[in-house]
Amino acid sequence: MLISLSTPSPRLRGVCLVSISVLFFSTAGLFTKGVPEDAWTIVFWRGLTATGFTLGYLLMTNGLRRELASFGWPALFVSLLGASGSAAFISSFKLTSIANVALIYATVPFLAAILAWICLRERPTSRTILASGATLAGVLIIFGGSIGASSLRGDLLALWMTITLAGSMVVYRRWPETPAGIPSALSSIVLLPVALLVAAPLDAAPEYMPAMTGFGLVFAVASVTLMAGARLLPSAETALLSALETPVAPLLAFLILSEVPPTATFIGGGVILSAILWSQWPRR
Repeated sequence: MLISLSTPSPRLRGVCLVSISVLFFSTAGLFTKGVPEDAWTIVFWRGLTATGFTLGYLLMTNGLRRELASFGWPALFVSLLGASGSAAFISSFKLTSIANVALIYATVPFLAAILAWICLRERPTSRTILASGATLAGVLIIFGGSIGASSLRGDLLALWMTITLAGSMVVYRRWPETPAGIPSALSSIVLLPVALLVAAPLDAAPEYMPAMTGFGLVFAVASVTLMAGARLLPSAETALLSALETPVAPLLAFLILSEVPPTATFIGGGVILSAILWSQWPRR
């Protein structure tokens, strides 16, 4: 059966939205490592600009009133998850390699699948289970080449970020009417006073402001498209698509920052990429 390009199916729209978010999220390590400011200074300016871009988009598309009307406790919960996950995400890049953050993030399909099974009784398809197993194999290959070369604190922060993202995916799957824009903005807003307390973001060097504000725009687009796509797909499939960041982020770090991961990272990334592409191959 052919799919009309003018009326894409909800699943196709979900796949496209999540894929776009992955491409934008994959640049996070470049922004964080490319700016020599401390993590909380980056959190502040990225959060401030991301909030402005997100609210501006909602106003331009007349979505602010609609999102406020549907804002409930699931949206508040997602906002808090996003705030803690964002702080951990940016800090992890300062303490470990981009490749390590990406490979830990690749475990999100398993966490999302477990949470969805526990909370929603949503059983993933056999194809998703097999692809997730292959993804795990790729992660283990990468991890084997990274033993002894990473910071435990940075890895733990990356793990917490992964847990919060998996939880958000399950919330959007259970309550698809939950807004995506306002929670994304709110998750940045709640971190602003914390950043002012623990750092001095107002003293940031002017030459790094374009990069930090650009990071805010990228984050705003990535967050909104991810949560919008999560409404349309099973939690495990959303998480599996998100694992595309695992091979893409280290590749960008290599091409732009000359951060050379071990050979195992390239091999494991290839396994993960193959598993994700196979999971999305057209079914009969």
